[in-house]
Amino acid sequence: MVMPAVAAVEATGQGWLQAGEFGLAFLLSAAIGLEREIRQKAAGLRTYTTVGVGAALFTLVSKYGFGDVLHTGTIELDPSRVAAQIVSGVGFIGAGVIFVHRGSVQGLTTAATIWLTAAVGAAAAAGLPLLSILAAAAYFVAAYAVRPLIHRLPAMRSVASTFRIAYERRPGLPQELMKQCERAGFTVEAFQVTAAGGAGGATEVLISAVGRGDPSALTVRFADVAGVVACSRDGNEDE
Repeated sequence: MVMPAVAAVEATGQGWLQAGEFGLAFLLSAAIGLEREIRQKAAGLRTYTTVGVGAALFTLVSKYGFGDVLHTGTIELDPSRVAAQIVSGVGFIGAGVIFVHRGSVQGLTTAATIWLTAAVGAAAAAGLPLLSILAAAAYFVAAYAVRPLIHRLPAMRSVASTFRIAYERRPGLPQELMKQCERAGFTVEAFQVTAAGGAGGATEVLISAVGRGDPSALTVRFADVAGVVACSRDGNEDE
């Protein structure tokens, strides 16, 4: 008599099985969100956790939420109907974090990660724990194992990186920027002044450099130079 009762509870979508699926979605989504939070990305722990558990809840509602209105031959519903709309809804959210700034496309990785987090939550709630765990694990492999390998590929490192730097007028500062490029393993291809510093104003320059070093590390080097007030990297690589 116990087993049928348990089965009946789980069939309503409010048993321990569904609670476990929802909890798994929460843990995996929070793990991805925590990683993005640590790396100080635009969307962090709360955003990714909310997306993951939201997708999980929609999936559970789609599976169990309308069982009381179903009647064979009169009312028959597809259990995937609500879950299918998660893709469209998350796509709308992802589009909101993608923007173009001075020819640089930013937010692609954030949008893709939000999309993946929704899929992880949906898979966990759909009763596919192994796939949801593998998907989350694949994200961390791509973030921490594959990405460093890309930076070591000579063909990839031959692409020029452009840095936009604003600095206060100081003797020898442009030369110091050039030295920082050399120390980081880069060769300067172009040095263009886009805004000359006037009285109390900052000079803005574009530096195009090619090398095997890490562009992010070079950005930090530029920012640490005394007199530099702003530094950013232009390009199509999302952060």
